[in-house]
Amino acid sequence: MEAIQLHQHVSADIAKQKTIELFEKVKLPNPAQMIKRYPHELSGGQKQRVMIAMAMSCNPALLIADEPTTALDVTVQKTILELIKELQLQNGMSVLLITHDLGLVADIADKVAVMYRGEIVEQGTTFEVLQRPHHDYTKALMACRPGLHARGERLPVVSDFVSGEGQAIMNREQGMLNNEVKNVSGEWEIVSGEERPTINNQPSTVLQVEHLKVHYPSKRKLFGKAQESFKAVDDVSFTVSKGETVGLVGESGCGKTTLGRTILQLIPATSGKIILNGADLAGLPRSAMQPLRKDLQIVFQDPYGSLNPRLTIGNAIMEPMKVHALLSGTVQRKDKVIELLEKVNLQADHFNRYPHQFSGGQRQRICIARALALNPSFLIFDESVSALDVSVQAQVLNLLNDLKKEFGFTAIFISHDLSVVRYISDRILVMHKGRIIEEGLSDEVYFNPKEEYTRELIEAVPGKKLVVK
Repeated sequence: MEAIQLHQHVSADIAKQKTIELFEKVKLPNPAQMIKRYPHELSGGQKQRVMIAMAMSCNPALLIADEPTTALDVTVQKTILELIKELQLQNGMSVLLITHDLGLVADIADKVAVMYRGEIVEQGTTFEVLQRPHHDYTKALMACRPGLHARGERLPVVSDFVSGEGQAIMNREQGMLNNEVKNVSGEWEIVSGEERPTINNQPSTVLQVEHLKVHYPSKRKLFGKAQESFKAVDDVSFTVSKGETVGLVGESGCGKTTLGRTILQLIPATSGKIILNGADLAGLPRSAMQPLRKDLQIVFQDPYGSLNPRLTIGNAIMEPMKVHALLSGTVQRKDKVIELLEKVNLQADHFNRYPHQFSGGQRQRICIARALALNPSFLIFDESVSALDVSVQAQVLNLLNDLKKEFGFTAIFISHDLSVVRYISDRILVMHKGRIIEEGLSDEVYFNPKEEYTRELIEAVPGKKLVVK
């Protein structure tokens, strides 16, 4: 309403009516009620629709969409892109889409300009640039997407293709490149490396979740008793074996983050069992849970939000060691922190720097180092690469594969992106409306999904117009 009143000089009533009409155009539910809500009451996709409505309120000739779908789940991302395209046709406007994902560009753009280090290094029609890329950086952006690679293969990163002089370089990181992505007659060829080790036929079970429920009261009676409940997690059961990475995938709001945090006992369970190494966490008092927390760690989606801006990253990594009395003194702990920094490809002299001095990818590496500081046997990665651009995402996924081989931890990897989950996980659980509706080996679920909902998630992954051979 504010933008409409400011630029169109109309009354508040007219501005309100125009806002409701815009909300209808961007397909928000209950526009008349939505206008009264605050941002924290909306989902990520709904917030983005409000931003599009705001941008459209003055009938612009040019809409600049700056990473409009980053960190949104793939189905919401698809609907947002379709909405932008629909509004473009209705209003005859031009759109400048800024994004890091060439797969997404392939689905919506007519022309492409690729920017690297402040310069446009390649431009042309979408077909020309994506089918016959010339610049090494363009090739790197295309090649680093997890969906193009077999599970566990090292993903190519920008530095594998581009040096300071623009020369393609391969096998840079200590000979760990187990596959090559070559440009042959303008098409991509994938040459697989070593296969990921398979899980033993009869592995020991580390985590067993039985009939877990997490309900929130959505409506109460006069004296506070719950009359209706929202079932965030509804009768979920599954197991995780030692050394296994299980992917948990689903749209925003399906309950996957609530499930992960309930396993960690950050959210209390309404009913059910969470058995970790023989102990039922759901039935333990807080005092008994405290010593077990060092074996159960989490890496959150937003690395900046999960780091204290007043603490140096060295002290942030050292803090859990102090809480759990790990190692005998400050000197040993500092040595351990430096060792962890180097393991996540950061440097010892980063110890005294603050979170704002690092990029998003570096901050996520710091959070991974902090999670590993207590030598946990079980890790939960909650949308840990969702907000990263595809080239940085590839670096972090490579790092996780390397650290898993070294530390041998068991993990749950939560994400909305099935292509990422398929790449990093041994098995996949698909969650919808609080329930597990499909599970199986990663490649089986991804390439031969049984449920319609799973097929919709896979179909929503951008970049299917890219020809990959």
